[in-house]
Amino acid sequence: MSNDASTAKIKPKSKLTPAERSELRAEAHGLKPIVIIGEAGLTPAVKKEIDASLNSHGLIKVRVFGDDREARVAMYDTICEELDAEPVQHIGKLLVIYRPKIDGIKETKFVKRGKGLREVTIVKPSASGTKKPSVSKVLVKGNERVTQGGTIKRAKPRQTSVKKTGRD
Repeated sequence: MSNDASTAKIKPKSKLTPAERSELRAEAHGLKPIVIIGEAGLTPAVKKEIDASLNSHGLIKVRVFGDDREARVAMYDTICEELDAEPVQHIGKLLVIYRPKIDGIKETKFVKRGKGLREVTIVKPSASGTKKPSVSKVLVKGNERVTQGGTIKRAKPRQTSVKKTGRD
């Protein structure tokens, strides 16, 4: 019954829906613990590290060494209250904590761009590997792309099928 009591303490504070919590648990499954809380307990340095990890990752695992379950639950509650984070899961000595990233919208490479010119930075390592890499900014047209080697290639026209051209 102590297991039900500890989860009952956590649920009223949460702003996450059960579906969101389930999704975060699935995402956290493959993560390794980023922060480890040792015998000294929840020190200001540990809180600062958890805060920095939440800022950069959003979803983290924390490992707590120690056999006192009540102390772990108290640490979990303290972390979530003081750092404005959401409790996701508490299994044994692992705590899963979530807080949305501060950075905002992350750019992806699938953002639709216009057909005009765009500026691309090309970084090529030196041939010997000991000198600084060469950095150059190039304007690329809409029908061109930059290869992995750093060269610019023009897109080839799409092949058309003889059958679809309406040859009768």
